[in-house]
Amino acid sequence: MHNINSRFQQATFHKAVVYSIVGIILIPILATFLYSISSSWGATVTPDGFTLDWYIRLLTDTRFLQAFGRSLFICVAALLLSVVLVLPAIFVVFYYFPKLDKLMNILILLPFAVPPVVSSVGLLQLYADSQISLIGTPWILIGTYFTIALPFMYRAIANSFEAINLQDLMDAAHLLGASTTKAFLLIIIPNLRKGLLASLFLSFSFLLGEFVFANILVGTRYETLQIYLYNMRQTSGHFTSALVMTYFLFIFLLTWLASRFSRGAQS
Repeated sequence: MHNINSRFQQATFHKAVVYSIVGIILIPILATFLYSISSSWGATVTPDGFTLDWYIRLLTDTRFLQAFGRSLFICVAALLLSVVLVLPAIFVVFYYFPKLDKLMNILILLPFAVPPVVSSVGLLQLYADSQISLIGTPWILIGTYFTIALPFMYRAIANSFEAINLQDLMDAAHLLGASTTKAFLLIIIPNLRKGLLASLFLSFSFLLGEFVFANILVGTRYETLQIYLYNMRQTSGHFTSALVMTYFLFIFLLTWLASRFSRGAQS
């Protein structure tokens, strides 16, 4: 009986600690949300009134919609490039050269070894005198975002490859007369669907918040969502709060979808 009471007290204490931490984390988010729906909030403890005008202004702002569309285009293009290049490469590694997986795990961490500011300056020097005009265009962002997404894509897809018994599936497909390419397209990729989607959502949510590369390499010449948020910081605090909450909710949705697909892939 004493052990049961002790365990109950420990469980209650642990829940209280967790709920307290979550509550502390939610305080600035709730405060930002309240500020975004308040008509004015000055010296009083509570807002003077509530309104959705700031969200209406944001969602009807052509500049915001264009910046959001540019960010979507760059992120989607970078992820499509990642899938086209990384997925076959991982298949080759796991099917033909499984011992190279350890080396690949080291190589994919290289993008994080170099700070974004250093990488951006290097890219500026590399392409400043190039005949191909890439600085200030979305194409250079797509290439850099590909390197950022590479570690997330590789690790998530590699975990899915380890869970599907690749060798057995390929041997069975070959026995049934399928070529390696056909087996990869019709058998392996469908078995990787949940893990692939989880890596895409996770990478997308990370890329959408990238600021350093976008600010240095393109800036206002191709204004993305993060550049728009930075440029609007001097406007009304209510408007920027609405922008931050809209961005936060979108990222939260993507992260939730990634976790859902990740749990599905593991089961």
